[in-house]
Amino acid sequence: MAGIAAPNSCVAAGAEVAEAIAEIMGVKIEAKEPDIARPGCYFGVQDADTKYIYNGLDDCRAVALLGGGMKVCTIGCLGLGTCAKACPFNAITMGPEGLPVVVEEKCTGCGTCERVCPKHIINLSSITRRIMREYTDEECTTPCQRGCPAGINIREYIRQITLGNHQRSVQIIKERNPFPAIIGRICPRPCELDCRRNFIDEPVAINYLKRYAADFERQSGERTLPYKAPSTGTNIAVVGGGVEGLSTAFFTARLGHDVTVYEAGPKLGGLLRSAIAAQRLPEEILDWDIDGILEMGVKAETGKALGGDITIESLLRKDFKAIFLATGGWDSRMVRGAVNEIESPVPGTYMMVDLLKLAGGSEIFSGQPDMVIFGGGKLALQAAKICQDAGAEKITILFREDLPHSPITDLDVSESGLAGLDIIYNAGIQRLRGMADNLTELEYIDTRTRATTTIPAQNLVIASGRFPELIFLQIEPPDDEAEEPDKPTEYPLNWEAFAPYKQPAFKDEVGLFADGDVLADYSAAIKAIGAGRRAAVSLQQIIYGIEPALIEKVITPHSVIQDVHDVEDVATSQRRIMPICSGKELAVCGEIERGFSDEMAQSEASRCLQCGLICYEHSALPAPAQEKESVNV
Repeated sequence: MAGIAAPNSCVAAGAEVAEAIAEIMGVKIEAKEPDIARPGCYFGVQDADTKYIYNGLDDCRAVALLGGGMKVCTIGCLGLGTCAKACPFNAITMGPEGLPVVVEEKCTGCGTCERVCPKHIINLSSITRRIMREYTDEECTTPCQRGCPAGINIREYIRQITLGNHQRSVQIIKERNPFPAIIGRICPRPCELDCRRNFIDEPVAINYLKRYAADFERQSGERTLPYKAPSTGTNIAVVGGGVEGLSTAFFTARLGHDVTVYEAGPKLGGLLRSAIAAQRLPEEILDWDIDGILEMGVKAETGKALGGDITIESLLRKDFKAIFLATGGWDSRMVRGAVNEIESPVPGTYMMVDLLKLAGGSEIFSGQPDMVIFGGGKLALQAAKICQDAGAEKITILFREDLPHSPITDLDVSESGLAGLDIIYNAGIQRLRGMADNLTELEYIDTRTRATTTIPAQNLVIASGRFPELIFLQIEPPDDEAEEPDKPTEYPLNWEAFAPYKQPAFKDEVGLFADGDVLADYSAAIKAIGAGRRAAVSLQQIIYGIEPALIEKVITPHSVIQDVHDVEDVATSQRRIMPICSGKELAVCGEIERGFSDEMAQSEASRCLQCGLICYEHSALPAPAQEKESVNV
């Protein structure tokens, strides 16, 4: 016996056997979240478009050999119950619609059904899997779901509203969105642009229904919290209490880690507290959603500015496994009334606007020899001149552009009078490294060849309106700095910083400040929520020794996905309009928009076509079907 496998690794044995094995091995059983089989198809063969009638072996694997099966949908369930027959625990039955139904109490997560399904529409699911999940072109996704920056399961939360299960609806929303009441009021609703009802009338009021469910939760006074993985005992720090930082904290806490948020301002919420009128987003709504995040176990400390009250070194010495930086930049300084203050949350790193405003440069760095400037076009030369006058000995300018598209010319460089200036093109910053509270070097990547180069850097000036989202980790010191017997135990701490993985639409981009990266401010809070979840997933990957990366076959705007371009046999239905308070009523209402009533919500939710990949609900009798060829095997 090697003693490597966990005592509860045999899912079929059950808790009692696992405890007995643990006692024999002399080890403890760690809490483990359950894996449950989840079918991913919503329309049975009788409700879907089919290519032929099958009269052969009663096995999905057999019919899959005939052109992928009888369904027009290339990934749809074939309905012959191979998964149910294969399940050794009788946890799967075939429902009246010809789709597998999982009895969760019986499911052990053995994965047999997943292995035998030829269409891969039934998969093991857990809290961690759901949070880390990115949608692929091999699963049933809806147009609205793909259009949502947070990836909310829209069809299901609307279905729960039609069933009157409002708390369940909120729980589904919170699987991907910790701010349902806030987003239900301010979202620009990109999902509604992709709603299939646009083919016949108007989109479903998806966001108004989200607000309805969230308001139901708040008015009931009963908080609905999504499921949370067992505690890992790992400490994570999140710096920045805006939408992205709080979202990262929320999802990281759900993954079982202990999270503390540090916010420079007096309250959590970031721009939401100052950039949106109270009539659009009342403060009590903001506080309600934020309190929900804290109730997930997230701790918060306000009035703590990184680079001042706290530092990267001080946090890493507090036994935080990793630090996620989501401080924003100029936007957060405006909120706190600190536009005239120079802030450097990332050691040795400053925004170019601060350097240009000072014109002296000595207040930013004190005689450090190696200076790197990233981006900025011709302003980079102006910044370089300031740095050289302040004592910088070696200045390197990095541009993401190639030489033919360079924002500066040789004439610009010669006229600047700068000596010993290095300009590197096709360069994207990949990693920062430092010791204690000082930057020491950075690694950049050639965006063409993907080769990496490390250069010394005591200061970095970035031509961006915000600091990049970064993950900080403690790293082992170089060999010549390793601890010696007569050396103090608290020698300077070494760290490195890098970005979470990119959003799917820009998955092939590399380095900081790439296409798709936010350089000023998020255009919508819902996008910041999606970025926060990706940051939490990146942290999870790092904790378990995995390089942050997207999965294969993730859906991007360039993915070829089976779809429909019109709908048939669907009756038109008028969209419900959000009721508005008049000027006289506003003092009583407190909000411009009143919200849907129960009747309005039910009526609007019933307009949802409950789409699948290409399937959708029909509301009228279909036209006579053409006779299909019968295939006998």
